[in-house]
This record gives sequence, structure tokens and C-alpha cells, in this order.
Amino acid sequence: MQARSFAEMLEQTIRRYQNRAIEAAQVIEELIALARDMREAQARGEALKLSDDELAFYDALEVNDSAVQVLGDETLRDIARELVATVRRSVTIDWTLRENVRAQLRVIVKRILRKYGYPPDKQERATQTVLEQAALLCGNWAT
Repeated sequence: MQARSFAEMLEQTIRRYQNRAIEAAQVIEELIALARDMREAQARGEALKLSDDELAFYDALEVNDSAVQVLGDETLRDIARELVATVRRSVTIDWTLRENVRAQLRVIVKRILRKYGYPPDKQERATQTVLEQAALLCGNWAT
């Protein structure tokens, strides 16, 4: 999710430059700010003691503000770690193409979220976000 956000910020900057909405100096300033944000994101993962994959799932879960308030950072970290381990074990090369495998993975994710008391009204969105993250990351896992 965060990589998508950084990519969108970069695209917007380039698009504004191409449309002559900003000057080259402003592009450089925005690129420096983007690099700073990326370094901060990396440092945040290190501060939370999460791997890159775990941080991706943590960010997917953290999108829901009420979950952060109810569960806290420690529980979200535990959920992220369990999700990475479980999803990684369940991923096959063609899992994104096979509906039965996606459905099984959806059930697993929902079960983990319920186990940790993730807010029920937000579970569907969190499940969808986690599966999107898994689809982005699974290329590295299935090999």
C-alpha cells in the first residue's frame, strides 16, 4: 500500500512537471521530500521490529483507525506476523487465478482477524486489503 502511495506521489509530480504546472526546481524539492518519506517508512519498520513483508500487512491493517485504537500496535504487529507466516504457507504460484484458493485464503485471514479481536465491522475491508498486499508480495514467496 505504501509503495503504491509513493508511486502515485511520483506520478503526480511528473505529471505536473509535464503539464508545466511546476518548475524543475520544484520537482527536485518534491523528489527530495519523497525520498525522505521513504526513508522514514523504512525506519518505521525497523522501529516496529517488522520485516518488509510484515510491515506491508501491518500498514494494510492500520488503515482502519478504530482497529489501531482498539487493538494497539503490539496486537497489530502480532496479527501482521501471523498473517505473513500463514499466507506465505498458503500461497501457490497460481493462487490469484484460482477462486477456490482465494476463498480459502480469505477464510484464513478472517479467522486470524477474529482471533485477535479485529473490529468486526472493518474485517471485510481489512481482509480485502490484506489479500491485495498478498497478491503484490506473492511473486517473491511462490518462488
